[in-house]
Amino acid sequence: MKSIILNTVANLDSLGKKLMRAGIVIVFLWIGGLKFFTYEADGIVPFVANSPLMSFFYKTPSEYKNYTNKEGELIQKNHQWHTDNNTYAFANGLGILLIGIAFLVAIHYWAPMVSMIGSLLVFILTIGTLSFLVTTPESWVPHLTDHQYGFPYLSGRGRLVLKDIVILGGSLITMSESAALYLKRNSEQK
Repeated sequence: MKSIILNTVANLDSLGKKLMRAGIVIVFLWIGGLKFFTYEADGIVPFVANSPLMSFFYKTPSEYKNYTNKEGELIQKNHQWHTDNNTYAFANGLGILLIGIAFLVAIHYWAPMVSMIGSLLVFILTIGTLSFLVTTPESWVPHLTDHQYGFPYLSGRGRLVLKDIVILGGSLITMSESAALYLKRNSEQK
């Protein structure tokens, strides 16, 4: 019985790869789709505004703290500032990019080379997302009244970002798997 269980577990890597690919596709589709909604676009503002690589997408990134909406809150003055700041246009563009990348990763069996490029894009975007841990002050618990603040105390935003390490590893698996499939098919055609 022990041998059967161990052999079954030892052969789960193939299923794990399929689940990893499906997970990346689902996450990128879902999060990409949410970028078209106000609350999600508002939610990424601190990350984008504090990023030295992305803040140029916003008209006045340094002013964002004055116009913060909580999830589920819509203050018209803040909404107008975000419209003028390019918050929603940037989020829409990011949503299109994420959905496109999900599609590329999903077509692994039909176009492995294209899917490999999609996985490479996942890897690059995930590195960018993880950089928010360094660039975004809101990634860490602020110093208010508790003595537990700053590093290593991740805020809700920081905990959300940290989980992208799993996607980073997954993108290497899906990239490798697509490259291997491409090479296999290419050698079979010769």
